[in-house]
Amino acid sequence: MELTVNTSKSYQIIIERGCIDQIGTRAAGLFKPGSKALIISDTNVAPIYAERVSASLHQAGFPASPFVFPAGEESKRFSSIEKMYAALAENGLTRTDFIVALGGGVTGDMAGFAAATYLRGISFIQIPTSLLAQIDSSVGGKTAVDLPQGKNLVGAFHQPSLVLIDPETLSTLPPRYFSDGMGEAIKYGCIKSRALFDLIDKEDIHQNLEDMIYRCVDIKREIVEHDEFDTGERMILNFGHTFGHALEKLYGFGKLSHGEAVGIGMVMMAKCGEGAGITKSGTADKIIAALKKYHLPVTDDMAMEKILAATALDKKRSGGMISVIMLKEIGDGFVDQIYRDRFAELTGVL
Repeated sequence: MELTVNTSKSYQIIIERGCIDQIGTRAAGLFKPGSKALIISDTNVAPIYAERVSASLHQAGFPASPFVFPAGEESKRFSSIEKMYAALAENGLTRTDFIVALGGGVTGDMAGFAAATYLRGISFIQIPTSLLAQIDSSVGGKTAVDLPQGKNLVGAFHQPSLVLIDPETLSTLPPRYFSDGMGEAIKYGCIKSRALFDLIDKEDIHQNLEDMIYRCVDIKREIVEHDEFDTGERMILNFGHTFGHALEKLYGFGKLSHGEAVGIGMVMMAKCGEGAGITKSGTADKIIAALKKYHLPVTDDMAMEKILAATALDKKRSGGMISVIMLKEIGDGFVDQIYRDRFAELTGVL
């Protein structure tokens, strides 16, 4: 299955088992022979896949070098980016060369940010190996690093040259991180597709994996094409993220994975909407049931006052306003701008 993303830079998304081994031939259609590649990966993914990617690139005439960083959200900081810059310079990469982001969301975000800023911008290819990265973060050109004050607060829009989604890589994913990705998949159903939500909620997703990945990516493709730089419609992709990012920050990016935090955030926002008469009654219960099916948490004990305070640096703020993503019902999400005081009032039902 293939999709084309038509943004300021058009690129292909390939969803195919075994396509990780096609990177050399795919890169040959994008870059000049002899172009250099830096394969950026982490300590979990590199031992499994880096040699395969390197061999495919070398066979196609692209000298490739590895850069491996310690796995985990705690590595998503400027000290890691600085080491990436050093590796790029030491290996002599120029603007005609490219980066390969091989791994999950942390790898893709950081490798993309390094690509966006090294020599004021070089090309990069995404090979997402986690479910969350395959259905969400590898598509759309958002790149970022964390600050102590919050998640993804420094970044750039930098579209990839190609995205290779190989569902076979999910076979090596620990169960918790498959569930993590399902949190984002449920989000897509909530905001745009009741049919996708029902597929996730009612069917055996392992028997429908490629179909689910395709549907999620296609939803994101359409939204990104309409709003590449996240000024309007694209904000809908952040359903559950205002509370989710706050929880991740409050726990030092350690206790909760991204999908787990977003799942809790979706339940919280649905309850806010129901309490305000905006969201159809029973919506939160439907989301809870879907999350529980994939062993995702649905509540957290963190004090609401602390969660609200942690949303103060949310990227969807504009002056005294904040863009909130709410549901009318499953499959029908919308973005609304409200004052932060009103946002605090909405949380009174939690």
